[in-house]
Amino acid sequence: IVSEFFFTAINSILYQRGIYQPETFKRESKYGLTVLTTTDDGLLSYLSSVMSQMESWLTNDDVQRLVVVVTGLDSGETLERWQFNVSVEECSGGSKGGAEVSVMQSGNDENVSYNVMKKNSSSSSSSTNKKRASKTVRQVHDEIQAIIRQITASVTFLPLLNEPCSFDLLIYTSKAAVVPKKWEDSDPRYIMNSQEVKLRSFTTSFHQVDSMVTYKEADEWEL
Repeated sequence: IVSEFFFTAINSILYQRGIYQPETFKRESKYGLTVLTTTDDGLLSYLSSVMSQMESWLTNDDVQRLVVVVTGLDSGETLERWQFNVSVEECSGGSKGGAEVSVMQSGNDENVSYNVMKKNSSSSSSSTNKKRASKTVRQVHDEIQAIIRQITASVTFLPLLNEPCSFDLLIYTSKAAVVPKKWEDSDPRYIMNSQEVKLRSFTTSFHQVDSMVTYKEADEWEL
């Protein structure tokens, strides 16, 4: 469920923020909503590959965070960071440790770059040790629906992107995660003097996903 949500959320962000042309998306019904999914073969292949790896990491409780980074092609500046924090119930009561590691996978589209980053999280919370109550698929889908609606509504408060943009995917995992050899180093792509808006969260029987978007204020951009 979590990797499927990430796929839908990424597509929604790419469409709503105009990273890809609207005619390259098709309408589908999911979570009780009409969502947009890319029809670009290169992007579909890339996202499918990343989601497959994400599913493997999620199964092993290795994923801690997914970040979608929007970068201006002309300025080279990071304009938005869509962050999805993943909390996993630890059966042992501990957390997987390790040093920071960064990896990147490149796409084929000349206008879009793809990066994947992984990093150990040193933070811990007693809430991860609490057993989560069982939830129906409908309940989870209702929570996901609320997040997708917020992504759609983001155009009402996010600054207009006044230049062509690319996107990067950053994935933070535990040190124990097995990383494909073809991935290379990346960086966190932070935004200085940014504004942050917290979005809704959703939980399954095993995971909790908290969402937020950080963006560069329009009056600080060089227009």
